[in-house]
Amino acid sequence: MKPTIKIDSQRCKECGYCINFCPRGVLIKGAQLNSNGYYPPVITNIGNCVACGTCARVCPDGAIAVYKED
Repeated sequence: MKPTIKIDSQRCKECGYCINFCPRGVLIKGAQLNSNGYYPPVITNIGNCVACGTCARVCPDGAIAVYKED
């Protein structure tokens, strides 16, 4: 199964929970500001992702969704 991470960068408030709690280090702080002045995370190595969904569960703004695709 291939994992897919969808990040709604406009909903992100740069709390960093997704980055800090990812057990595989898949997300890092992005370099581009969203329209609210925050730096949303970006995917650094999707190959390390196991689609555990931790990033989505800890996001207080519901800005992340994780899917497993065939």
